[in-house]
Amino acid sequence: MTLVTKNTISSKVFWVTLLFKQNNYHRYGVLLHTLKVMYGVIKDKNYKFIVPALLHDIGKPFIAYQKDTDIPLGIYSFTNHEEKSYQLIKNISFISQWTKDIVRHHFIIRDMKRCKENNIVKYEKLKQTWDTLDDEFINDLQTFLIYDDFGKS
Repeated sequence: MTLVTKNTISSKVFWVTLLFKQNNYHRYGVLLHTLKVMYGVIKDKNYKFIVPALLHDIGKPFIAYQKDTDIPLGIYSFTNHEEKSYQLIKNISFISQWTKDIVRHHFIIRDMKRCKENNIVKYEKLKQTWDTLDDEFINDLQTFLIYDDFGKS
């Protein structure tokens, strides 16, 4: 497997994924996807999600890599992109903890569904995190997932 996990702002993979190509689940590169997520939030006047929309995938270009199966398709993988995005913003004092948590956990719903079938060890770890989240925050994650999906189409 070809694995590049430390892309820099000057690397080709960084710019390809930022501007042009992600994977089969995303129609656009990270930047256009992000702008479309933000558009959905603004269109719905659900303004509390603007900052999470802007920052939720900020780590993707830094951790993008191609598995052997990605190369013929010209796509990329972004394993743990939500944690990388969180790590990039966690020490910025003017970003709310709620926003940081949305960024960090925005993929947990999908990840748990996938891992329940394929990786029970990872599922159990995700479940431990899930069990610490309150109902209001889980509702916010479910709402944010709608905007994230809108940004993929």
